[in-house]
Amino acid sequence: MAKLNKSGIVLITIVASLGGLLFGYDTAVISGAVGALENYFIGALETDKDLAIAAIFQFKVIISICVIALVILFSSFLLKFFSKSKAYLIIGLFVLIGGAVYYFQFLSLPGVLTENLKNSILGFMVSSALVGCIIGASLGDNVANSIGRRNGLLIAAMLFVLSAIGSAYPDTMNIFFGDSLSAFIVYRIIGGMGVGLASMLAPLYIAEMAPPKIRGKLVSFYQLAIVSGMMVVYFVNYFIVQGQTESWINTSGWRYMFLSEGIPATIFFLALLLVPKTPRFQVMKGNEKDALKVLTNLNGPDRAPGVLEEIKKSFGKKKAHWLYFGGTVVVIGLLLSIFQQFVGINVVLYYAPEIFRGMGMETDASILQTIIVGAINMIFTVVAISTVDKFGRKKLMMIGSAVMAISMIGLGFALYLETTGITALMFMLFYIAAFAMSWGPVVWVLLSEIFPNSIKGVMAVAVAVQWLANLLVSWTFPMMNNNSDLVAMFNNGFPYWIYGIMAILSGLFIWKFVPETKEKTLEEMENIWISK
Repeated sequence: MAKLNKSGIVLITIVASLGGLLFGYDTAVISGAVGALENYFIGALETDKDLAIAAIFQFKVIISICVIALVILFSSFLLKFFSKSKAYLIIGLFVLIGGAVYYFQFLSLPGVLTENLKNSILGFMVSSALVGCIIGASLGDNVANSIGRRNGLLIAAMLFVLSAIGSAYPDTMNIFFGDSLSAFIVYRIIGGMGVGLASMLAPLYIAEMAPPKIRGKLVSFYQLAIVSGMMVVYFVNYFIVQGQTESWINTSGWRYMFLSEGIPATIFFLALLLVPKTPRFQVMKGNEKDALKVLTNLNGPDRAPGVLEEIKKSFGKKKAHWLYFGGTVVVIGLLLSIFQQFVGINVVLYYAPEIFRGMGMETDASILQTIIVGAINMIFTVVAISTVDKFGRKKLMMIGSAVMAISMIGLGFALYLETTGITALMFMLFYIAAFAMSWGPVVWVLLSEIFPNSIKGVMAVAVAVQWLANLLVSWTFPMMNNNSDLVAMFNNGFPYWIYGIMAILSGLFIWKFVPETKEKTLEEMENIWISK
């Protein structure tokens, strides 16, 4: 491939990867603000009983709306996997049993701010964007096939801008029924919808533009963009709080953290106007001339017609039932998403400053340590990008699982034995390095590769499940970490042991069930599942 063509592909990849940068920015911006948000919102509830009663009622309403939305979305997925009668039976049983548990264990609780409820509100406030991520990712397939990958990313960019302003000023931008805490949660959910759309569409856009030999490297750029966004916001947060009083951070500083996201979101929107729609989407819509033009620009005039014929052939097949290739590929995709989150990565990324503060560091120092975490994340993501097409996907994933398991179990024991400081920091950095060179970027590569074109919509389910797993982990962490009984027994070590066990299971899963996809075309991947 000519150098000019490769440069064009890389340029398009960088623009699409800005969606990943905003994904990283949006998910990590909260890390520097957790303490201030707890003080500003939760602290007010502790001192005002009437405000607490109203906030608890609104919290229950928001959670109920979110639960209903998620049940509808996942019900629509079940209808694509099973026959209507079987799907409705599963949905009915889930609603009946789940509804009863939800009512008696949550809705019927009195409006009293207990320790567990306070931790639950804090956990959901921090992780509320993930509800939007699930919704955005779930809609990703419909958006991709109706208005296209690029136009879907333009919508994501607009959602990012709206969320940035609304999250910064939930009191003055409160157009909803409820207090500013509820408005903040709603705006975070809106931003999450942008993240969810981007997480589905950006890797898909890149994978459809990239030649097979460098596809793994280019899709991994998406993960590099995610960690770059995290790194950028860690610096932004640090410069916002540097030299400022705790009082100023708690009242104004956190607002600037969220507002700053509007800048990269606007750049992303404008840059997207300069890139083409993918050839696969053009073929899907019958625009073969436009598809050939893009392919010629990227692959050269000699290769373009052949690539076009391959795409036409793959889309000549009807969209298959989602279980057409059996349940194996679907289960593998879902478990890749679940394990990527159950190893606990976003606990470290969302709560890093709070974890470091728990080790006795000041606000400035804890956010500075977070920058170190971000730097390690970025460096080892670059390692993954340079090795994913050379060593393959499986080898990197198994090495990553082993190091993550040792690191998380070690971190748990460091906290349990109260030998924090440099020991705990080193375990955390080893963990971040291992994730960054394996499960971080490689899962996105695998998700963009393993699903045949005729069931590509399953990727939306896998990404939605990933965000659901992220929500469960992020929401439950404060409940485990701040629970006075667990702290008395384990000195905050308990949650990290859970994540360490998950890392062990993730390695066994990769070793036993996940096929190697290195250098295979998207069309060749179909043959792997047909032969199984």
